[in-house]
Amino acid sequence: MTNLKLENLPVSQTTAEIFDATKNNLGFIPNMYLKMGGNTSLIDAYTYAYKTFRANSGFTPAEQEVVFLSVAYENNCEYCMAAHSFVGDMMTKVPADVTNAIREGKQIPDVKLAALSKLTRSLTANRGNVSQEEMDAFLAAGYSEAHVLGIISGIAVKTMSNYSNHNTNPDLDAPFAGRAWKK
Repeated sequence: MTNLKLENLPVSQTTAEIFDATKNNLGFIPNMYLKMGGNTSLIDAYTYAYKTFRANSGFTPAEQEVVFLSVAYENNCEYCMAAHSFVGDMMTKVPADVTNAIREGKQIPDVKLAALSKLTRSLTANRGNVSQEEMDAFLAAGYSEAHVLGIISGIAVKTMSNYSNHNTNPDLDAPFAGRAWKK
């Protein structure tokens, strides 16, 4: 595994503003953000894409978390699995049995959320190439074609953070430690 040190990198005005806004919203700056902040393009693109996914994807907050957790699981991102498990528990109110099923690679008890996670994982693992049967099963679960595009947006967001985390290895923040995860 690689480990970029990212020492003594200047922080741009844009990055400083993102850090300030994050600290005001969360009360701290996640270590992942501090690492991503080594390049303004990455932190700016990530935070913008994250916000627009949350606001415009067409998914409920719990469904959004299922997308993020499913991508992080498929990409084996320990940091994001812990962080989004915490967010699911405390903020978006994902039922614990759903979050835990995703974390353990098991069947999700809710049929609709299971279909969402399954297509998200398949799209992630297969780089967007899935069978018509998989797509039809997702649509039959009650989702629309627009939701497929929303999943793609969520995959893009999480792929940025997952890949960054794989190469920068941010320490897990204390608030997320109770949901630490390894595949």
